[in-house]
Amino acid sequence: MTHNTELAPPKRAGFAHLRAAAGYSIGGLKRLAKEAAFRQEALAGAGLVVAYAVMEVTAAIRLSAQVLLLLLIAMEAVNTAIEEIIDRISPEVVGAEKPLNALELGIPICFEVLETAGNRR
Repeated sequence: MTHNTELAPPKRAGFAHLRAAAGYSIGGLKRLAKEAAFRQEALAGAGLVVAYAVMEVTAAIRLSAQVLLLLLIAMEAVNTAIEEIIDRISPEVVGAEKPLNALELGIPICFEVLETAGNRR
């Protein structure tokens, strides 16, 4: 299999590379914001910040909750990427007929992160 480099953006170095990477990250966040699950998780995270501000919660619990929320968002991004790849390589197959549904791969990961957050002691 040969690699077609004609469609790839040109390689950049230094500040131009940093700027391009930031642009790709912003584009990824915009795409992720279209996902209902991401919006719900972000809303729950904001609610958690407010709840922790009202309650007297230790800094360790706040930090662990923030880390778990960021991990959950990262896993949601991975799940969305898997969905996009599956949709791109098999566009003729739709819905539940797909041989490997990307949601079946990503949902358990997100569930485990939420379960870990709920089992903190």
